[in-house]
Amino acid sequence: MGKLSCKNLLPCCMGPPPATSTVGATAGVRVKVSDRYVEIKNGIFELTLSNPDGIVTGVRYNGVDNLMEILNKEDNRGYWDLVWSPLGERTGIFDVIKGTVFRIIYQDEDQAEVSFVRTWDPSLEGKAVPLNIDKRFIVLRGCSGFYTYGIYEHQEGWPGFSLGETRVAFKLRKDKFHYMALADDRQRIMPMPEDRVPPRGQQLAYPEAVLLVDPINPDLRGEVDDKYQYSCEDQYNNVHGWISFDPPIGFWQITPSDEFRTGGPLKQNLTSHVGPTMLAMFLSGHYAGDDLSPKFTNGEYWKKVHGPVFMYLNSSWDGSDPTLLWEDAKVQVINWMHITCLIDILLLFTKVQVITFRLNKFLLIVQSVMNTREVTCYLILSFSFGNQMMIEKESWPYCFALSEDFQKTEQRGCISGRLLVRDRYLEDADLYATAAYVGLALPGDAGSWQRECKAYQFWCRAEDDGSFCIRNIVTGDYNLYAWVPGFIGDYKLDATLTISSGQYLNLPDIYSSCSF
Repeated sequence: MGKLSCKNLLPCCMGPPPATSTVGATAGVRVKVSDRYVEIKNGIFELTLSNPDGIVTGVRYNGVDNLMEILNKEDNRGYWDLVWSPLGERTGIFDVIKGTVFRIIYQDEDQAEVSFVRTWDPSLEGKAVPLNIDKRFIVLRGCSGFYTYGIYEHQEGWPGFSLGETRVAFKLRKDKFHYMALADDRQRIMPMPEDRVPPRGQQLAYPEAVLLVDPINPDLRGEVDDKYQYSCEDQYNNVHGWISFDPPIGFWQITPSDEFRTGGPLKQNLTSHVGPTMLAMFLSGHYAGDDLSPKFTNGEYWKKVHGPVFMYLNSSWDGSDPTLLWEDAKVQVINWMHITCLIDILLLFTKVQVITFRLNKFLLIVQSVMNTREVTCYLILSFSFGNQMMIEKESWPYCFALSEDFQKTEQRGCISGRLLVRDRYLEDADLYATAAYVGLALPGDAGSWQRECKAYQFWCRAEDDGSFCIRNIVTGDYNLYAWVPGFIGDYKLDATLTISSGQYLNLPDIYSSCSF
């Protein structure tokens, strides 16, 4: 697989670097393979994976040898897992996904992508989930973090099964990470895992809910800890993670797109909780039950890419409040006027012509103008501090993920239109579907997107005049679904929409019959 020309310039991670990273940020990517481990480093951090399992056993960063929980066994630190059951059986089987074959997909100074594959064959029937699973990890030059994604495949003729859950889990060091952040108004000092077991903790109505009777931190006495308290709707579940105060380090899970999640934008999922544990949930029956556990019959072919998601590392390099690391990781508004002005100024002194650009192209422009990485990093820093989540979202779909199953921008399509509300009690005029949720999901009945759990979904919010645009849609057949806050009714366009590569589909005005 040849490299993609844009990937080595992606501004994947230009938040505040550790104090020691001035030289490291320009270092090339290195991969070292031994019998037991695969080590990938780029001068900013070092990622260690077990060979051939593909378990994250270590993350070295900012002077700390390992940010993962060193008291845990190596296969209980950073891992992909799933819960499955044969069709007709209700008891789920928990499975930490361990690869059996390791290979380097691509490696040069700018990028390394590695693969850990587990294949299924008939001798494993009843013992392992009938899926081929390819776990990928990516490290980029100058990037303070790593990406991971998984490709799941169920081939024709394989046994049927039900998939109850799949995710990526990270167990961080409990002696370092005590502060958890999910949102501006949802962040706090967290209990220790020891606080959840007797005599320090008392289980309540169900195992996840524990009364803190005698916690290590006395300020938490009398509180109830429950991981479900920290759940979040997928539409807001973009970034969460943990902060260490000594040394000041942030470890964040960033999900730039909801397309591979199931159940639509209102589906709730787990985020981070006591451990310290950090989750990237792709599919689960939490808050929904068995309806959101996909069932695959014997002979049904299915393939899906989960991710990529980004594990972002940052540090308080200037001695400021460590909680500001959250400000760097979360979504912020970029001042496009300032960026445009900078580009205009640079163009006065160059012959570079700029026709169009997006955030993930901005570094390309600056690189071509200044032609030095040090100046590039400085310029990007001046605009991207506090915008790491937005950088990832604007860079979607990533051009550097090398699996052919992950469609790039030019392979996807786009759809736009305008949604209006037609109320039979209002004869004067149709109403704008302001802030409507408009999405594409597999063909089905109105509202079926809430139970759809096998394919991709793509959603947006309509503008004040009801206009909408859904970009970067994976090719395939879809129905268009919508609902409008403040109105009763669930809308479905009575037509199947086929999205092709490079297609821009502009729909005529759509009228939804709803009531207040």
